[in-house]
Amino acid sequence: MFKDKKNLFNLGLLGIFIWLLITSYSSSKRKPETIGELFKDFSWLSDWPKWLDLPLMPWINKMFKALNENYGFIFEAINNVLLAMLMGLKNFLVQAPWPLVIIGVVILAYFASGKKIKTTVAVGFCTFFIGFLHPRFWDKAIETTSIMLISIFLCLVIGVPIGIWMSRANRVREKILPILDLMQTIPAFVYLIPGIMLFGLGAVPAIIATFIYAVPPLVRLTDLGIRLVDSEVTEAADAFGASKKQKLWGVQIPLALPNIMQGINQCTMMALSMVVIASMIGVKGLGLPVLQAVSNQYLALGLMNGLAIVVLAIIFDRVTQKFGLRMQKYRNEGKD
Repeated sequence: MFKDKKNLFNLGLLGIFIWLLITSYSSSKRKPETIGELFKDFSWLSDWPKWLDLPLMPWINKMFKALNENYGFIFEAINNVLLAMLMGLKNFLVQAPWPLVIIGVVILAYFASGKKIKTTVAVGFCTFFIGFLHPRFWDKAIETTSIMLISIFLCLVIGVPIGIWMSRANRVREKILPILDLMQTIPAFVYLIPGIMLFGLGAVPAIIATFIYAVPPLVRLTDLGIRLVDSEVTEAADAFGASKKQKLWGVQIPLALPNIMQGINQCTMMALSMVVIASMIGVKGLGLPVLQAVSNQYLALGLMNGLAIVVLAIIFDRVTQKFGLRMQKYRNEGKD
């Protein structure tokens, strides 16, 4: 049965390849008048023939044009919702007094790290140091953080359920894994292109691109965490008559939480790197001065903004990683 499916798949790929060759030749304006000319002049064997090019760009342009014409209202609604969320979060953080923001980050780090003073002091100092580098960096860091948090929120809402779905259905996992591989292989800035075509310039395409770029690790580690739950534990839950929902939320998710937190940590770091790249489409924040510094060779400006980005990454990394280690410790204590 498996061999039959594999042969059918290979035949399907061969058919697609032949169809692409025929389409490429028939749609080319530079093809020979007759096929017989190909056997008279073999110069096309030394250089790539001009008539053998796939008309992919017109297809892509037509696809995005059709999407905008037929489903533009959906993209507009998504744009309005994400923009409202972003502006609400950004205005709240900007209008809040900076000492209160630092105190809030310190309190979050204190409880997330399991009340570790060393981590709490380090996170508090790093948060203060961003504004201490330059007063303008504070507002820019808030803009970058706002886009990051909205993107991470989307990753959690969409990525974790997909990871759970993959862990419960092998067929789904086999279909989604190649998509995740593709998402992690494509260069980061390429994700900005479809976002611009569907949502225009600004913060919303940056959020969409950041979400697509950052969600694969979270999906993979959620799937892995649930699959690594000891089978004896799940069998015990079944023996006590637990339903699938009870087993998922009462047993599997709590035991898989350290892996999920590791996925959130990686997701956060990738989101930060993507937000910086998103400055290429005019997104304000810490990434835009870095782009300007590279373009105009302003060494000091680039180094100072780069340092602020590193400090921001340290804050997110310490908080998420320490919380994950705390969950790991609790899980190990539960096993003992």
